[in-house]
Amino acid sequence: MQRTRVTVLVENTAAAPGLLAEHGLAYWIEHAGRNVLFDTGQGGALAGNAYKLGIRLHDLDALVLSHGHYDHAGGVAEALKTARSMKTHVHPAAFERKFLRNADGTAREIGMPYRSARVIQDRRNRWIAATEPTTVVDGLAATGPVPRLTDFEDTGGPFFLDESCLQPDPLEDDQSVYFDTAEGTVVLLGCAHAGVVNTLNHIRQLTGHRPIHAVIGGMHLVGASPARMDRTIEEFRRLDIKRLAPAHCTGMAFTVALWNAFPGRCQSCPVGTRFEFH
Repeated sequence: MQRTRVTVLVENTAAAPGLLAEHGLAYWIEHAGRNVLFDTGQGGALAGNAYKLGIRLHDLDALVLSHGHYDHAGGVAEALKTARSMKTHVHPAAFERKFLRNADGTAREIGMPYRSARVIQDRRNRWIAATEPTTVVDGLAATGPVPRLTDFEDTGGPFFLDESCLQPDPLEDDQSVYFDTAEGTVVLLGCAHAGVVNTLNHIRQLTGHRPIHAVIGGMHLVGASPARMDRTIEEFRRLDIKRLAPAHCTGMAFTVALWNAFPGRCQSCPVGTRFEFH
């Protein structure tokens, strides 16, 4: 089976000289001779980190956006500046205005920046509406919308579609990326606003119940209740996941819980980390 390499381009942490940390996420995936960018961070660190890591953004073959929040879609214009012929996979709901309610009841806008949305929408013949599971390149797919079936997961925060915080945002645009390896399926998460367990169960359905070998990325359990964290760990045990790399929005409490629950299976993934799968 062919090798797949995943490089962390943007993440909240950086652990090597010359690399920049940024609240956000972006992964460069080299798979079957093709290059896929999964998310773009806020846009301030993507190009510089790519240069430092020897990655040429103009070699991009496809872009996948996990959802329409600024910390995942802010670097779209930078990513597409030179890679003009590739396709972008994004759910239409990612273009909606999105807000997060603050603790004092006010709201702040956290949606896709206007420039990012404009660049994608202006390339109409290159925009794939990710309303269902989609093959991005041969052997690597995006989930499209994830069914919400568990009784303990939600979107992970007070997200709304209006500044008055009257219309909850279901984050229908949330999606993840996955590919097969000899040891099982590897899953890359943006924020898993659909619920990480919902996401993994959906991917198991899509892959004929192939085992989940690795889960990498944001699980949006920052601020989650102890009960939700416990249930999530129970489900991870049931799935017998061999490699776990929590990142970005996973939250310190759940990250610590994972490292304690799965000794020897967890690793951090600051900017510059490279994962290889066969």
